[in-house]
Amino acid sequence: MGIPLSPRTARVIDLESMRQRQQAHRRFVRLSPELDSLEMVYCLASDPDTLYGMPILAWGLRENGDIVGLVPWMESLTPCEQLNDPDYGHFVGYRDPETEELLDEPPEHKEMELRHAAAYFEYEDTDETTLIQTLPEHQGTHALCMDEEQSPWQLKQVFGWRLYSDGSIEALLADESLIQSVPVVATDPCLYPGHSRHRVVYFFQRQIANLIRDEDPATLEALAMMVMPDSDYSAQ
Repeated sequence: MGIPLSPRTARVIDLESMRQRQQAHRRFVRLSPELDSLEMVYCLASDPDTLYGMPILAWGLRENGDIVGLVPWMESLTPCEQLNDPDYGHFVGYRDPETEELLDEPPEHKEMELRHAAAYFEYEDTDETTLIQTLPEHQGTHALCMDEEQSPWQLKQVFGWRLYSDGSIEALLADESLIQSVPVVATDPCLYPGHSRHRVVYFFQRQIANLIRDEDPATLEALAMMVMPDSDYSAQ
């Protein structure tokens, strides 16, 4: 004899709404620049015993209270903990180059700074995405911008980073035709969010950007294989 069915209607679970709520809890609500040379440590799958260091640009506080280091990596200002690629790097931890100490967690002073700042600069939620914070760029990060597949790359300096109320972070690039004074600073009206004008934006540290600008053959070849593996390349 079969089990009688319950007359109650089955409860519908909205997985998309659950996913959106989880993402909202992980959105960034406050940033803090890293000014004491702390590094992200990572390794490559091809040589897991060798550790590499990369300067942390900023620290980010998520709505759920988590704090992570951020580095300009590939197409975004990326949380260090998300680096898990066999070709480009796997996150190991944080490092203080002065003491050579390897840290599993963000430093305590950054946690205190971010939590106090977030409590002080508390913003009300709105239906529209609004600007929360602007962070000046201090490491010489550059962006390689591409608009169409056949158009030349544009190598542009990053002047700052904007944090929006939806947790997204955008790099600020300059429209050279609108520059009215130099040096350009992160609040100048000539700046625009990179992805608002460019289809693809890749970030590089200053030393790599200089090699690209000097058209170093090995750097350009590696770059072409990374961002456009099936296309010819040309750079401006």
